Amino acid sequence: MSRIGKRPVDLPSGVEASVSGQTISVKGPKGTRSFTATDDVTLSVADNGVSVEPRGKSKRARQQWGMSRTMVANLVTGVSDGFKKELEITGVGYRAQMQGNTLKLALGYSHDVNYEVPEGVTVTAPKQTEITVEGIDQQLVGQVAANIREYRKPEPYKGKGIRYKGEYIFRKEGKKK
Repeated sequence: MSRIGKRPVDLPSGVEASVSGQTISVKGPKGTRSFTATDDVTLSVADNGVSVEPRGKSKRARQQWGMSRTMVANLVTGVSDGFKKELEITGVGYRAQMQGNTLKLALGYSHDVNYEVPEGVTVTAPKQTEITVEGIDQQLVGQVAANIREYRKPEPYKGKGIRYKGEYIFRKEGKKK
């Protein structure tokens, strides 16, 4: 039995959910998101929240049960609170700034790196060494943060580069004379 799938997803105040077939739509103060579940699970909306039940006892139905419940929980969290990833830039002369819909990064290359922010995500640079990625789609927020980090990953000797806030970088000792 799925311990995650057993629990219904609570709907906070201001969030509405509706099911039509295998598709669930969740509407909240930050926007609207939808998810189409596989035929292995049954979605139902009750007064206290959304419940997901497996159809049958097959292994695939049990696998989809917990995953579908988590996807619905992420929809509810996204439209009510939203998702946020914070990045830190470490290094002499490394900085970031927003210009319209473009994130301009100076990362020690001979040129500035320009990153076009996709639709559905908000990127801000409150300081020159901090970047905040926010949105209602958890997958898209994580992917944008990973794409930005990819331009200059933190290196293990001095720790220079773009890292997630609170990320631990394993440091190596340099050459010895």
